[in-house]
Amino acid sequence: ITSVDCQKQVRSWRYLRSLMELLIPRCNCIFIEEENYEKKPIPYFKHHSTTITTTITGTIFGSRKGKVSFCIQTNPKSTNPILLLELAVSTTTLAREMRKGIVRIALESSTNMIYEYSSSSSPTSLLSMPIWTMYCNGKRVGFAVKRKPTKADLEVLRKLELKNVGAGTIIKREDDDIMYLRGKFERVNGSHDSESFHLIDPEENIGQELSIFFLRS
Repeated sequence: ITSVDCQKQVRSWRYLRSLMELLIPRCNCIFIEEENYEKKPIPYFKHHSTTITTTITGTIFGSRKGKVSFCIQTNPKSTNPILLLELAVSTTTLAREMRKGIVRIALESSTNMIYEYSSSSSPTSLLSMPIWTMYCNGKRVGFAVKRKPTKADLEVLRKLELKNVGAGTIIKREDDDIMYLRGKFERVNGSHDSESFHLIDPEENIGQELSIFFLRS
């Protein structure tokens, strides 16, 4: 990575901070949340000598007024994503959590869901599970659903082919905008039933920790 590339990455991540300020403006508003939500300990995977780690491209994108999707690709130009999940939170909610500096998303699934949501009874890979219970920073927020890329999804990915790292507005519309965050993620294969993805902070200059954990029981 050249010094020019590093400077571009720094500007991109600083722009991410500006976007979060835009989505969640500073004001004297009071956000009232329900107190009867379910709290859950945030998982942590220790790196053992047998743990397999690789680097992949991860993209979080969605309309300002809609829900966020998380896409995993082997590289930025791949047209066949490893996984595309529609998360249970909105773009605004995720931006609010990211302002805290640490976002840990836990996604839990069960082998029983194979029989409930699929006609196949054979064992399936972890990321092939169709539906996940989602926790964001310990709070249960709903369900994340695996889906096939739509034409709109593929359009977003096509426009981001030349971007390895960055954040911004990819598609501007009159009524809404498509926002995105793309970066390199460390993929950690803990076991057949556990896997995690951790945003790689370029030069450790953004102060943002983002981890997504997949767990199957």
